[in-house]
Amino acid sequence: MAEKKIKFSTGDYVVYPTHGVGKVTGLEDQEIAGAKLKLIVIDFEKDRMILRVPISKAETSGLRQLSSRDEMKAAMKTLKGRSRVRRTMWSRRAQEYEAKINSGNPISIAEVVRDLHRKEDQPDQSYSERQIYQAAFERLMRELAVVEEIDEDAATEKLQSVLKAD
Repeated sequence: MAEKKIKFSTGDYVVYPTHGVGKVTGLEDQEIAGAKLKLIVIDFEKDRMILRVPISKAETSGLRQLSSRDEMKAAMKTLKGRSRVRRTMWSRRAQEYEAKINSGNPISIAEVVRDLHRKEDQPDQSYSERQIYQAAFERLMRELAVVEEIDEDAATEKLQSVLKAD
């Protein structure tokens, strides 16, 4: 079985769907249960976590390169759109929002941020809505910061200004 060429190299920023933006710190070989595996080592500094993903599973796990500037522009455009909150049970919507966040797709994550964003004149969110909103916002903000090579505060301000613009 021919192994695919590795698309990730040390120093690259990558996105792992369930954890967001991380930095490839290296590639290593390990023997696990008698099988030799080549692993991509990813550091998620904010979460103080190191993830090792077998190269053979990188694609199926959803590991991907950072979004391009054009993809981030599309996500920002999504933020400006009208909120599309369906009138279904919150538990069902919460599951859908979690699935969108964990997809790792910046446009899907932007949809969650847009749909759960509250303007000052709107009623407060429930605790679980706030948690999901915060998770989506941070995921989008971190990728935006790395893609645009700005710090997280600047990325936060940029997202908030897009959300406030009507």
